[in-house]
Amino acid sequence: MEFDKEVDARGLSCPLPVLRLKKALAEMSGGQVVRALTTDPASVKDFEAFTRQTGHELLHQEEMPDNTFEFFVRRK
Repeated sequence: MEFDKEVDARGLSCPLPVLRLKKALAEMSGGQVVRALTTDPASVKDFEAFTRQTGHELLHQEEMPDNTFEFFVRRK
């Protein structure tokens, strides 16, 4: 999937991955996509709740073989 910006939050614990995502989205234009990488399992629920509450679109989420979680979020 194509993306405009990447956030590498691997090794960070809640709430830092969501805060990094929020900062990246604030710097982007509507319709742009950010790819976020995390290693915190709590980020799955955190990113779902964040996108639901803010109106941004969670396009895709996946756990990679190396236990990294990958998310694609479109800015509203």
